[in-house]
Amino acid sequence: MYRPLGTFPLLLLAAWPFHHIAAQDKAGRQKDTLSRKHLGEVVVSASRRPVTLDNVPSSVTVVTKKMLENDMAVTTDVTDILAREVPGMAPGAQTNSNVGQGLRGRSVLIMIDGIPQSSPLRNGEVDLRSIDPAVLERVEVLKGATAIYGNGATGGLINYITASPKGDKPISGRTSVNMTGGLVGLKNSVGGRFSQMLQGRAGKWEYMASGVYEQTGEYKDAKGKLVGPNYSLGETETWNGFAKVGYHINSRQKLQLMYNYFRSQQNSNYTLVNGDISKGIAATGILGKMSGVPTGSKGNHNVHLVYQADSLVGGTSLAADAYYESRDDIFYVSFGRFEGGDGQSHTLDKKKGLRLMLNSPLLNSGSFTGNLSYGADLLNDITSQPLVDGRIWVPEMNMLNVAPFAETQFALWNDLILKAGIRVEKVGVKVKDYTTLRLTNTDGSTITPAIDVKGGKLDYTATLFNAGIRYNRNPLFMPYFSFSQGFSVSDVGLALRDSKVNDIKKINTEAVLVNNYELGFVNEYKGLRFELSGFISTSKLGADMIFDPATGLFNVSRTPERIYGFEAALSYAATKNLDLSASYSYLEGKADTAKTGGSYNVYLNGRRIAPPKVTGAVTYRPVKDLEVRLQYLGVQGRDRFAKNSKGVYNGNEGAVKAYNLFNLNASYKLNPKTMFTLGIENLFNEDYFPARSQWFMQPGFYAKGRGASFNLGIAVTY
Repeated sequence: MYRPLGTFPLLLLAAWPFHHIAAQDKAGRQKDTLSRKHLGEVVVSASRRPVTLDNVPSSVTVVTKKMLENDMAVTTDVTDILAREVPGMAPGAQTNSNVGQGLRGRSVLIMIDGIPQSSPLRNGEVDLRSIDPAVLERVEVLKGATAIYGNGATGGLINYITASPKGDKPISGRTSVNMTGGLVGLKNSVGGRFSQMLQGRAGKWEYMASGVYEQTGEYKDAKGKLVGPNYSLGETETWNGFAKVGYHINSRQKLQLMYNYFRSQQNSNYTLVNGDISKGIAATGILGKMSGVPTGSKGNHNVHLVYQADSLVGGTSLAADAYYESRDDIFYVSFGRFEGGDGQSHTLDKKKGLRLMLNSPLLNSGSFTGNLSYGADLLNDITSQPLVDGRIWVPEMNMLNVAPFAETQFALWNDLILKAGIRVEKVGVKVKDYTTLRLTNTDGSTITPAIDVKGGKLDYTATLFNAGIRYNRNPLFMPYFSFSQGFSVSDVGLALRDSKVNDIKKINTEAVLVNNYELGFVNEYKGLRFELSGFISTSKLGADMIFDPATGLFNVSRTPERIYGFEAALSYAATKNLDLSASYSYLEGKADTAKTGGSYNVYLNGRRIAPPKVTGAVTYRPVKDLEVRLQYLGVQGRDRFAKNSKGVYNGNEGAVKAYNLFNLNASYKLNPKTMFTLGIENLFNEDYFPARSQWFMQPGFYAKGRGASFNLGIAVTY
């Protein structure tokens, strides 16, 4: 059942991939009502010190294991799953790129157990697909500007929390097999998926290992025609290997090591046929070998070592971890764009990090409790975007980020929750001398010349604050307010590769600082939960991608911005057999292009501002072992811009027409160990263009959405 759980503006928290039960808040919530009791039992581990949900003074959405399993019976595309489950998140486009799929109109920091997958140095917007959802325990989405893990989360963060071993058997496991395909145009659309998981405990040791392989067939639209192959998830091969080992040193100390490998690449038998936007003709493909090497994630490696100790001197707890991440993401070929011929780029990113956090109690006197969290984070991020053939497009950027922090939390009279914190970001980015690539038109004429650019070091310092208050006395009305700040170095690589000057000191690479204000409340009565939150997000410096019709390129606009909106979410356990849920998200934003300090005169484009979104779900269990779920996604229209002299919209400014999608999934337990699942995506075979296809205004990406498709599976546990 969908449970929106509200944003977390805490600047100083970090997620751990195992449950820290001993440190749960002693404020306790000894309430008699069923709804409050249930809320108090849930622990949000997107903080270094786990916090019960009724102690969160802002909006967080948690996509639970049960929700993931329901959605995976239809699709394993995590970008689509999150778009349906998370209010405030932009709709997806069924591709391996998450361009424009932000949170609340700003950039999102993607993490796996707190390991950053995104790089603000060069945001390729392919980081949502970083891990297979089969190995996840849940997904935590913190909405609004935050600096929990440092720079990059001006719109919020998404933390994929990996599964941990369960049960006391030396060995147990789960095997699942699925067959997928299109219900319209079945030929060549059939694909398959195999997943194997083993876990166990022995003495002080625990372990889990998982392997996933998936091969999709051709993606067909509602009329049975091939969906345009640019970044399509059709004809895509995905591998995921996961392992986690834990050792309980004693009752108060634990050591844990996690490794995850993810690879997902498209190997299409088709070459692209551009769409005609003015005539509404969708992009498709014809038989032939695609140019260049396969697009997608060539390899994403994550290694994470965690040490935790509880109940040290004075009741202080300690958490420390070290991590390493390496990824290689490959993009499509740009024809006739670069000096020396066509070019295909890929982003190379390597991160090494250390984190240390201590938590000490400040007081514990009946109705008054408090604690102090403090420590420091260290991150080294090396990112570049060369062409596959070795030509340098974005030079290597070497970032060192050091951030000390401190935060307090108090519970007064058990029901008044107060939080406040400070974090200091110190960032240095080193760049060697480099030469930009000369960019050309298709006829070979120069758009921008090659320029020799002197390198150097870019330094950034920011002091970030957060504060929040929540009052839980009456379950019928639990209000909260928060203020939080986010910080990002704002795609330095994009500015470097498009440099028009000969020294990086002359390039506008100033960081973005975002202020986020949120006011909301939670209402609970018996089986009903309703949450409403409104927010305003401001920044004196933006990073909007503006299309230049004269050159056909996108440039970064560094103007003040204001984004605002609201989100409403409802869940209701109508009976023991029937659950209902719904949500509505509205977002709008403008830029102050004249930099007057208050006159926001130009709408932000579709890459930043998603159209209004409606979701809903009905889950029914007619008998004990059968569950049926109907899910709805409605993307509303948005039309804010005028057409250009050619009679079409500029890039990123296209009008979005509304569309409505339904998914159906059913699960049946044949016996306690065997389950059958059936999922139907796009149940009523809606013929539509996803929102991104409409606002992007690029012929190669003007592709339709997938038509009605099936997913048939069986899973056996032992």
